[in-house]
Amino acid sequence: MPALRNLRIGVDVGGTNTDGVIIDPTRSQEADRGILAWHKAPTTTNPSHGISNAITTMFKSAAVDPNSIASVTIGTTHFVNAVVTRNSSLLSRVAVLRLSGPFSKHAPPCVDWPASLRKIILGHHALIKGGLEVDGSLIANIQEQEIVDQCKIIKEKNIRSIVVNGVFSPIDTVERQEERAAEIIKRELGNQVDVVISKSVANLGFLERENAAILNASILSFARKTIASFQDPIKKLGLNCPVFITQNDGTILSGEAASQLPIRTFSSGPTNSMRGAAFLMGKEKNTEAIMVIDIGGTTTDVGLLLANGFPRQQAAYSELSGVRMNFAYPDVKSIGLGGGSLVRTVDDKLRVGPESVGYKLPEKALVFGGDVPTATDYMVASSAKLDIGDPGKVRGKLEDKDIEDFKSETRYMLERIIDTMKTAPEDLPVLLVGGGAVIAPDVLKGASRVIKPEWSGVANAIGAAMARVSAVVDTVKSTEKQTTKEILAEISEEAKQKTIEAGARPESVQIVEVEDLPLQYVANKTRFIVRAAGDFDFSRSDDFADLNVTKEVDDAATNKVAAEGAVTAPSEDETATESDAPLDIDIAKYVPRVVNREWWVSEVDLDWITIGCYILGTGGGGSPYSTMLRVRGILRSGGTVRVTSPDDLKDDDRVGCGGGAGSPTVGIEKLSADEMMDAQNHLYDLFKGGAATHIIPLEIGGSNGLQGLVLGSSQNMNIPCVDGDWMGRAYPTKWQTTPVVFGEREIIFAPVAVADGNGNTLYMGSATSDLKVEQVIRAALSQMGSAVGTADAPVTGEETKRWAVEHTISLSWRIGREVARARMENRIDDVADSIIDAVGGADTGRVLFKGKIVGVERKLYMGHVYGEVIIEGTDATYSGKVKIPFKNENIAAIRIPEGGESKTGKEKNEDVLAIVPDLVSVIDAQNGEAIGTPEYRYGLLVQVLGFTASERWTSKRGIELGGPKAFGLDHLEYKPLGKFVKPISVIDEYDGKA
Repeated sequence: MPALRNLRIGVDVGGTNTDGVIIDPTRSQEADRGILAWHKAPTTTNPSHGISNAITTMFKSAAVDPNSIASVTIGTTHFVNAVVTRNSSLLSRVAVLRLSGPFSKHAPPCVDWPASLRKIILGHHALIKGGLEVDGSLIANIQEQEIVDQCKIIKEKNIRSIVVNGVFSPIDTVERQEERAAEIIKRELGNQVDVVISKSVANLGFLERENAAILNASILSFARKTIASFQDPIKKLGLNCPVFITQNDGTILSGEAASQLPIRTFSSGPTNSMRGAAFLMGKEKNTEAIMVIDIGGTTTDVGLLLANGFPRQQAAYSELSGVRMNFAYPDVKSIGLGGGSLVRTVDDKLRVGPESVGYKLPEKALVFGGDVPTATDYMVASSAKLDIGDPGKVRGKLEDKDIEDFKSETRYMLERIIDTMKTAPEDLPVLLVGGGAVIAPDVLKGASRVIKPEWSGVANAIGAAMARVSAVVDTVKSTEKQTTKEILAEISEEAKQKTIEAGARPESVQIVEVEDLPLQYVANKTRFIVRAAGDFDFSRSDDFADLNVTKEVDDAATNKVAAEGAVTAPSEDETATESDAPLDIDIAKYVPRVVNREWWVSEVDLDWITIGCYILGTGGGGSPYSTMLRVRGILRSGGTVRVTSPDDLKDDDRVGCGGGAGSPTVGIEKLSADEMMDAQNHLYDLFKGGAATHIIPLEIGGSNGLQGLVLGSSQNMNIPCVDGDWMGRAYPTKWQTTPVVFGEREIIFAPVAVADGNGNTLYMGSATSDLKVEQVIRAALSQMGSAVGTADAPVTGEETKRWAVEHTISLSWRIGREVARARMENRIDDVADSIIDAVGGADTGRVLFKGKIVGVERKLYMGHVYGEVIIEGTDATYSGKVKIPFKNENIAAIRIPEGGESKTGKEKNEDVLAIVPDLVSVIDAQNGEAIGTPEYRYGLLVQVLGFTASERWTSKRGIELGGPKAFGLDHLEYKPLGKFVKPISVIDEYDGKA
């Protein structure tokens, strides 16, 4: 009778140690957690030997029948280490072909990468015709000859890894532009090249998807060799089971899939550690967050395990080695401290790490007869309980003072990283795992208690063994002929089927994440994101047992598998460049450059303004990130950006305006071409009232808050940008602006010009009302790609001084400065209070609520996304729930009565915490960044802020246009949150002080 195949092997191949476990999942609730055997040994020069040794040793120690093994799951840091350490011998050069036409021209590939990494990887890039609009129609068809011409260049440069990235490619199921382009490239360059289509790597988010695809392409050849080396011992041991590789979210990839998508394994090490820690907590009911400290041989990784047993995730975007991507990553920070860390005296001070002997610990450390003092040596010397190597080689032979200094230094390093990861001052339990955990003290400042569970030394391997199977579908669908519910049902079935195909047991598959995002200004289109997960189906092991992934021909430069040793951190001399260095400034002493009452914006200023703009966007306006990159590019190429105070305008100055209109979802995918300047040029070709002498943003909130800096820069209109705007926030329509509130002209926003960046322009010379201008532009939007640039005819300096919400660029700068300061000082939990101080203090704003998002509803109506987000308090100070209704932007914050709402949901006595025109902003509690309404999702920890609106909005007409009734909340009345305080001008404060 054949053995029951129900055992799972987990192996973690670290830079220092290779760990292994054999687990019987059917016994996971028993005292031994179903762990039949475990193993820890130094990582071998050839990782296949270490894997083979681990499995063979465990088979012998537990008398396990190899035929009972259902799967082997391996976690590895090999791929990510090659990127982190900038190992040019393992990273291939990559060519990037964008199917985008003119779009994205101001944000070239790797524009936001560290220069040292960009120099190693990016070998060539080109923008060629192609790309889709959000509704699936063509921006342009791909041109075969363009691709052929690029192939000739790529061949001349001897580049053999190519990325193809098309605008809105994740929703391209009809044109298949990326696939067709890849076929042409393969035909021209042969099968010896690797072609990565971006849609296979990541989802919507053009730059972030491209970044991930480039890193994936660069590591492909090395990944194939490495995964083949992992599979070899499984073949030799005669195991007839699949080899899986763990991916970033703690689920598994087949060896074949991992060899094509190694990027998905990049953060699997920390995830495995944290998932293993959750498993080891066993039957203990975890009702609080726990800090998990995984101390390996080379590094220490620290993350927060939430009460639900899953790691705290990074915000909407993740970052690896300075590269921004749109993967779900655990929020983990690392330091160079481990069992193999070198210990030496530098400038009369004992220093621990970051250099490490890595996998050579058993031959280099003093306790093993080596000649290199390591952290393990000092720990053995300080504790009679530790029996590692030959303790006699260090006990009594290391200086007592050095041992005390070592203990003090390691304690300081761990306490500092704990403090960095905390967002609140309260102590948290700390769970120690990893083979190097022996070097950690039993008491740590910031830890309410220190826990070291049994088998903690192999937590990574346990997390790998118990990984689940998952799949995600991220797509845009039409809701014209089907309801959202019907479409979600179909996509959910598709996600479940993909999960089953990936190896999950059908009856175990569940939908674990559902999100639907209606797209503004796009008729009947909604973005759906559905994730499913399930347990591995042991009975189908044979379906995944193909252990041959190596390509016949691989790049010679990457034929060396990183088996040659632990990848250790390079010296600063090897990687540092001037542009890689962080902006090392003393925030408290930083002085912006203001000369003759003109503020010359720097990169530091830009970073802070960008943060502030999104917070003032009150959930709308779209992320300013790509616009920030454009302004930064202008500054780095020698251009200038100037800001002037509205107080300094002459009465006869002509103040123009420009901004973008459209869906934020389009903005993250179809990056700008020249639509902003096309609109301005078209306007002044036809408008005879004289060119603008100054420019003012339409709204300070979101991406448009930076458009005045783009338009006014020396590379474009070369005129100053006014420190103010027409909203003081973000509003969904042009008629919700202060010039319309004042009503001194019959029409403000005509003449107006509109451009789509693809050669199509409109000019509206006259209109019967500002509302009609808005309606015409919205109607045109759907036929112009759902994103356009607009240019408004100038108003006078005299009018601007009366109408503008003043000093809002200054206000954005001050808000951003406080967020940056809170991050630097590791006090993000207090960032909301710092922001309130920046906008004028407790009389002007307040923290309305803190909690976790527990519900989001969205629907599309007349081009706008309506909905509400429900936030539940997480402590006694902020108990109960609040709801925030939104129409593109947040409208109000309303406390939900205990026991729920009335049937109508419109009771007169609702507890309104804040309501328009006052500002309601939601920020990420983990980093202080604004969260836009499209980014609301279940589980995010948030803080809700309220700011009193400018007095420009609190007149009777202002409240009529921008207050509750303008958003359909007729049953609610506007009551000011506080007293408005005019923002302090950066120009007034710093003129002549730089």
